[in-house]
Amino acid sequence: MSRLAIVNGRLADPAAADLAPGIVLIEGDSIIAAGDVAVPADAAVIDAQNMVVAPGLVDLGVFATDKPAFHFGGITRAALMPDQSAPLDDVGLIRQATRAGKPDFWVHPIAAATRGLKGAELAEIGMMQAAGAKAVGTGRQWIADSGVMLRVLTYASGLGLTVITHAEDGGLTSKAVATSGETATRLGLPHAPACAEAMAIARDIMLARQANAAIHFRLVTTKAGFDLIRDARAQGLNISCGISPAYLFLNDQAVTDFRTFARLSPPLRSEEDRQACLAAIADGTVDVITSSHDPRGPEDKRLPFADAAPGMAGAETLLALSLNLVREGLISINRLMTMLSANPAKILGVKAGSFAPGSAADIIFVDPDAPWIVDSAKMAAAAGNTPFDRVPVQGRARRIMKGGAFL
Repeated sequence: MSRLAIVNGRLADPAAADLAPGIVLIEGDSIIAAGDVAVPADAAVIDAQNMVVAPGLVDLGVFATDKPAFHFGGITRAALMPDQSAPLDDVGLIRQATRAGKPDFWVHPIAAATRGLKGAELAEIGMMQAAGAKAVGTGRQWIADSGVMLRVLTYASGLGLTVITHAEDGGLTSKAVATSGETATRLGLPHAPACAEAMAIARDIMLARQANAAIHFRLVTTKAGFDLIRDARAQGLNISCGISPAYLFLNDQAVTDFRTFARLSPPLRSEEDRQACLAAIADGTVDVITSSHDPRGPEDKRLPFADAAPGMAGAETLLALSLNLVREGLISINRLMTMLSANPAKILGVKAGSFAPGSAADIIFVDPDAPWIVDSAKMAAAAGNTPFDRVPVQGRARRIMKGGAFL
């Protein structure tokens, strides 16, 4: 097999504390060494030109496969949510999803926990795992029936799969489109209290403890929710959580003027909760940063706010927005890559997202200071529904390597 050596790069190794110069050695489609290593005489040399060399992003929880957007954003693998036009509750659909992006990027489908994502009858989780599913998910919905959720957690635990769940008590949020507060009241929007998140997390933590299961809360967006996560971890439970950049850089005032691009699920929170999200990034409570990529066209977004579909096109802005956390001194770029690459890969159980020997040679070359302006009209995504339209950002993936080959 051919050997490659990436030289003159600054390695954002998730296993290291800080950015440092180093070399990445590749053989075939896998990394064989990284760091202070010698370049073999027979290796072809790739000059990184002092760019940041990092593992390709592993996006944990997208709602659409979107090759142009993924390439622009440096995403080499994406875990596809079960919420599709036909929910991913069938072996055939799982197999089809796994083939959707190859060879340019890999899709890792998340199997629907229940048939039709209706929260009642368990889907054939074991058969879907054999077909390629890497996790089990409740989709955009919380499973209200505690008995059903306990069975999902118990069954997934026996298979070694993580359950990825939506953290909002549906009894409170079923008709809500905003978080209770001044903005929702002033706009007259149906709203629900932010405590709906903590209520869902508290119940699911108790059930995960009972089932001895691994559970990942895909989006946690409130101080109360993070406090529960911290407490559960202190008790030794296998709990992880994620967040999207929108909840780090926007609060509920972004929906002023009924901006449907800011209609998200869960809805944007108060400024106090936004600050709590940043604190959870800084103290290590947040494990994963995901784009929650969900491109929506005019037919879904050019509607009255309460009728518009939730979601935003986030793949292209994931890296650039997340780099703000590094510039603001909250985390190192290595820690950022842990949340964007290594931790998502670990939750999915795939050999990717790191520079460890044997890891997939999925690599991005990042210019962290490259300036550009988010433009919803020019995005590579299937639709440009971003609440960050016209916002200046910094940081781009200049080159992408998938399985040892440049795209």
